[in-house]
Amino acid sequence: MSSTTYASIVRDALWTNNPALVAVLGLCPTLAVTSSAVNGLGLGVATLVVLATTNVVISLIAPLVRPEVRIPVYVLVIAAVVTVIDLLMKAYFPALAAVLGIFIPLIVVNCNVLGRAESFASRNPPLPSLVDGVAVGAGFTAVLFVLGAMRELSGQGTLMAQAGAMLGGWADWMTVTVFPDYPGFLAAILPPGAFIGLGLLIAAKNAIDRRRAARVAAAAPAAGHPVTA
Repeated sequence: MSSTTYASIVRDALWTNNPALVAVLGLCPTLAVTSSAVNGLGLGVATLVVLATTNVVISLIAPLVRPEVRIPVYVLVIAAVVTVIDLLMKAYFPALAAVLGIFIPLIVVNCNVLGRAESFASRNPPLPSLVDGVAVGAGFTAVLFVLGAMRELSGQGTLMAQAGAMLGGWADWMTVTVFPDYPGFLAAILPPGAFIGLGLLIAAKNAIDRRRAARVAAAAPAAGHPVTA
């Protein structure tokens, strides 16, 4: 597979068909756990690891699996990987695992994971499948982190609060109080804030895409009529 194709995989996953902003998949964790930047980043990274691992495994076993049972087999692979991730998080990041709770096991039914297994990993070699899993996971993680940061900043006036829960005590310095003595805006942390924040991110992406399309359209006539002497 050429580097151009790898670049298109990454571009498609991060922007053109971002799983959270375009496909709008995985809304349950996107809206439920992004009350802070750390929560969004933690779940996003866990999902990225699951995507990358399951894509590679499914790419390897797909030729051996009969079409009639492929979906149950894929779900079994995803469930096994998620179980390992869940146990590792409980062992090494217990505070973050307690906050994320049921949403780590629920990665098993995340449409992003099974969707990439069925539409990409089962039809491509391991390396492109790995790139696709990492790229899709990174696109999903970026949205969760930005949405969590927006809600945390507007709701509590901080950024990366409780970073030590994810990275250990040494990361406590990463917590930044942007607005000291901020009374807080409760709606930003509650479910309505998640819907509004995600809507703003989708609107911003659509606006950027429209501006890019307008620039391309404006440049096209100029390119078609070169200046003559």
